[in-house]
Parts: sequence; structure tokens; C-alpha cells
Amino acid sequence: MFSKEFWAERDMELLIGKLLRYGVMLACGITLLGGVIYLFQNHGVSMTHYKPTPDDMPFPGVEFYLREITTIIPRVLSFDGAAIIQLGVCVLIATPILRVAFSVIGFLIEKDYMYVVITLIVLCIIVANMLLGLH
Repeated sequence: MFSKEFWAERDMELLIGKLLRYGVMLACGITLLGGVIYLFQNHGVSMTHYKPTPDDMPFPGVEFYLREITTIIPRVLSFDGAAIIQLGVCVLIATPILRVAFSVIGFLIEKDYMYVVITLIVLCIIVANMLLGLH
């Protein structure tokens, strides 16, 4: 009834759908775990730490160790709640990037080379922005 190509395409679509679903669920789980750990670690901390930034001051952002994956991982291994939350955000950001990478494989299987090239260009733009973006 359906050709082999249909099932190969259908399987790839299902795999990509599961990748997105499980990636988001994993990111949510990591972030939730990090949030619980963060609350226990910061129990009793005064609220002055969480005061808003004055209008004439720039937003300071997060602590330096939460800005790069190479500094996040050691803190995750020491169960730092903020680092675990940040790891969850990194997993959430990586999920659609992996989807684009898997799309390249899917287009290669389908022998649709024009879409392989287009998808690789998109993937290169994403990776270049991550690596060369402003800090």
C-alpha cells in the first residue's frame, strides 16, 4: 500500500518529533530539579539579593560562572541549583538545534540534496552565532 520511502520518511518525522518532545521534557525536568535544589540552598537568604535593578543602571545579568557551559558543568556536578537551572536552559536551547541536525540526516536519506544544503546553511548560521556571538 505505502512504499518503503514513505515509511523511511515517516520514521524520520516520528524520530524528530520524539526528539523535540523528549528534549523539552528533559529540559523541564532538569530545570525543575535545579529549582528545587536552588530553593533549598537559598532558604533564608534575605530578599535584598532579589531587588530590582534601578532604571539608570544596566541589567547585570547572571553570575559569570553561569555564562559558559565549561563553567556550568563543574557546578552542576557539585549540585549548584543555579547551574542546574542553567543546564536545563542549555538543553532547551540545544533541542531545536539538534532537530535541524537530524533534519540534515533525514534529507540525506531522502536524497533531497537541495534541502540538505539549505539545512546545513541554517545549521552553520546557528553554530556561528553561538560561537562568535557578542558577549
